[in-house]
Amino acid sequence: MILLSFDVEEFDMPFEYGKQISFDDQISISTTGTEIILDMLQRHQVKATFFCTATFAIARPDIIKRMVTEGHEVASHGYYHSDFQPEHLLSSKLALEAITGQPVTGYRMARMMPVDEKEIHKAGYYYNSSINPTYLPGRYNNLKVSRTTFWKDGVLQIPASVSPMLRLPLFWLALHNFPMWLYKHLCHRTYKTDGYLNLYYHPWEFTDLHDKERFGFPGYVSKNSGKAMLERMESLIVGFKRKGLVFGGIGEWVEQGAKTLHQ
Repeated sequence: MILLSFDVEEFDMPFEYGKQISFDDQISISTTGTEIILDMLQRHQVKATFFCTATFAIARPDIIKRMVTEGHEVASHGYYHSDFQPEHLLSSKLALEAITGQPVTGYRMARMMPVDEKEIHKAGYYYNSSINPTYLPGRYNNLKVSRTTFWKDGVLQIPASVSPMLRLPLFWLALHNFPMWLYKHLCHRTYKTDGYLNLYYHPWEFTDLHDKERFGFPGYVSKNSGKAMLERMESLIVGFKRKGLVFGGIGEWVEQGAKTLHQ
């Protein structure tokens, strides 16, 4: 199964590059990108998982309810995107459940940072998708972590997909910067090896990020953002569908039997 996921948060990334952006603008930009994604998924009849912060969900419950109405999974991305306390694991889960009216079983830590699996289990999550099993300078080194699903402290770990041999990451920056033929090749090779793909992106990537004065982003972040990102994503989806591959939410995939893998 192709597991598309999107991390929906207050758009605070400009802070990492020394820029200021108001909370209203953070929510507005993330909302615009999320609506573009939802429209795209609806056009192609594809289901996905949206890892949402409670902060965004409380600000735009209408967007969260649209996700549910259109058959997507809502999972937790924490309470805030730039602040974490262990108690946020449960409080974000409860906030999202109150808005969606559905159980929230999945979690993804902001910026794919480490999180205590015992606390994840204690908060009542079934799976955690917070590991990118590759090396990213200045961010993390997970080259010794399993590429595929495994259990830890009672929680099913579902790492982001990386290529089998060199562990080339297939996350959002790869789609921005790799030639499309190479990105698709790596995705298909990984799918053939692992039997699934876990790919993640962000709504703000689907808006124009080229204003360096406003956002401060280097070229490898802003490249192929906005309309170009939408075109790339649609090309990827169409290519997968032509090969007869099936899309679904992570929770749905788990329910279908992924929980028995690598146990």
